[in-house]
Amino acid sequence: MVVESLLEDGSDPHATYVIEHHFSSTDFNKLEKAAVAAYKYGFEATDADEYITDDGEEILSFDVVAQTTLSVEAINEQTKKMAEMAKEFGVEYDGWGTEFIEPELDD
Repeated sequence: MVVESLLEDGSDPHATYVIEHHFSSTDFNKLEKAAVAAYKYGFEATDADEYITDDGEEILSFDVVAQTTLSVEAINEQTKKMAEMAKEFGVEYDGWGTEFIEPELDD
């Protein structure tokens, strides 16, 4: 749905997109192991951020950053790998996001 919405809104279908896959956990050690695995798989991982929920629970999160075309198949493949990685390390995979890219205008 996200890919279709971006394309319907006029996002550049030929651009390379930065996809951010979101991970979280209350256990820093598990999160760190998942980030190291992401590097081993060839992805970039951001530094962990700390959030406090409304009920006072501390949650840590980081993003795995990947680049790809706006292809449902490519993004689904990445998503599957991220879900497997989350399961392997006992962290939550919270989905992915990207930004609208304005098409380049021909001169």
